[in-house]
Amino acid sequence: MLKTALALGLAAIAAVSTTSLPATANDAAGTYKLDRAHASLVWKVNHLGLSFYTARFDTFDATLDINPDEPQSAKLEVTVDPTSIRTGFPFSDAKDFDKELVQSPNFFNASEHPEIKFVSTSIERTGDKTAKVTGDLTLLGVTKPVTLDVTLNGQMAHPMKKKPALGFSGVGKIKRSEFGMTHLVGGVGDEVELLLEAEFIKE
Repeated sequence: MLKTALALGLAAIAAVSTTSLPATANDAAGTYKLDRAHASLVWKVNHLGLSFYTARFDTFDATLDINPDEPQSAKLEVTVDPTSIRTGFPFSDAKDFDKELVQSPNFFNASEHPEIKFVSTSIERTGDKTAKVTGDLTLLGVTKPVTLDVTLNGQMAHPMKKKPALGFSGVGKIKRSEFGMTHLVGGVGDEVELLLEAEFIKE
């Protein structure tokens, strides 16, 4: 689930300034795209009070528009493909659990809702390299505000692409029941934790 949000590197950008980038990448303002080869979106949910079941989405993308002189005005959009769920279910020859989560009306119902989306609405800087990103998360046709805590890990001129690059980690929580996913709430937790790692490279 989100993500989107991940989505979600917007808070990290709040700590960026053009002077912190190497001289070869001093034009930091502009549009950044997610480096999908160096990004992950993981979600965790409590299972019977015994463990946290962990899975991921393999396919998601994001676009960030940022002016380091006005980081609070930056805009981030994240889209997630719900059919890219990967659970690592150990008995795939007996049951395609990923497919069940994707298709079932009790879960992601991807034929009716083929996209999960996060669109940022505000940033609150909480430290030199931390911030809270609030945005609208749309899941199963329901849109709710979600806030994530994001940490800027680093910024540099990418050594191979020779462009400004940013890296961050993000964490957040949602309640799946608020989006209409109430199946098995009780045995399976309502609260879902989101874990995001991502790098952005300027277009």
